[in-house]
Amino acid sequence: MAKRDFYEILGVSKGASEADIKKAYRQMAIKFHPDKNPGNKEAEEKFKEAAEAYEVLSDADKRRKYDQFGHAGMGNGGYGGGGMNMDDIFSQFGDVFGEGSPFEGFFGGGGGRGGRRANIGTNIRVRVKLTIQEIAQGVNKKIKYNRLVLADGVKFKTCTTCNGAGQVRRVTNTFLGQMATTSPCPACGGAGKSIESKPSGVDNNGLVSKEELVEINIPAGVAEGMQLSVSSKGNVGPGGGPAGDLIVLVEEIEDENLKRDGNNVVYEHFISFPEAALGTQIEVPTVDGKVKIKIDAGTQAGKILRLKGKGLPSVNGYGRGDQLVQISVWTPKKLSSEEKQILEKMMKSENFHPKPTNADKGFFDRMREFFHG
Repeated sequence: MAKRDFYEILGVSKGASEADIKKAYRQMAIKFHPDKNPGNKEAEEKFKEAAEAYEVLSDADKRRKYDQFGHAGMGNGGYGGGGMNMDDIFSQFGDVFGEGSPFEGFFGGGGGRGGRRANIGTNIRVRVKLTIQEIAQGVNKKIKYNRLVLADGVKFKTCTTCNGAGQVRRVTNTFLGQMATTSPCPACGGAGKSIESKPSGVDNNGLVSKEELVEINIPAGVAEGMQLSVSSKGNVGPGGGPAGDLIVLVEEIEDENLKRDGNNVVYEHFISFPEAALGTQIEVPTVDGKVKIKIDAGTQAGKILRLKGKGLPSVNGYGRGDQLVQISVWTPKKLSSEEKQILEKMMKSENFHPKPTNADKGFFDRMREFFHG
């Protein structure tokens, strides 16, 4: 089933402010919270769907890419998506509702999922450069980078401030009665444990930098600025918490001959005047290799030939673009005496005087054909 539009899910417009998005998510989280709708699978799915939408639209960078490319702009797993678990979702509540979760006072603590939530490690961002041929075919890339991992020999002990819960609980009196809220333990930062001993060269969280080699499958049709995500290949969290993600940013290497225009590929080919007048056969590069095409006699400068299906595939799998070959006639800058005499004789011939007809498309007609097919 196709994913629904994130703005539609939260019931906000594309121009909604950050405050409007947060307010809309807050309302949906309260309405569809699983503890408020026990056993209601539909409510739980809507709860997860709203959390997924909020995760993207509350992040300026993710929102910008989503606005430009839709779900495809997020990459393969570039956001939480259907893989979000309930702990991931509840971890958003500190952002949306302030300190702690409001469900604790009403639904029995921790949104019904009480207990320590381990500190998640930070994401790592790397760039991968692709040729237009790699973009056309899709490619596996090996990426080498450094990330923080839990060092060998590190020993932990239970935090005495929170007794391993990773959170401290506070009860306040409100006009609705007592409300309990939780916040990360200030002593252990939410890890629930502290380092008892560690080898030299290890930081205060028990982590050390290590070189990592990851192979990532990049699908065909990606574009400049798209992000792909490799789950759990970022930095390990403090105290050995879950690792963040490896975020791979796509960059396109400019090709010497082939220029990208969306999913179409544009190529300019020069021919001589005799070739334009007499016709010829030329060889042109494409993303799949060289192909031969016929140039008809009497071809006009600026003519655009369309090679169907020789462009780039859609990253969503919806067909493939074309290659557009623009024919330009090369005019020599210097002529020999003999060449001048030949051309001067041709100039006197009535057949060489321009006589455009309705069949000869002008500049604007060619541009219309170029963009609209």
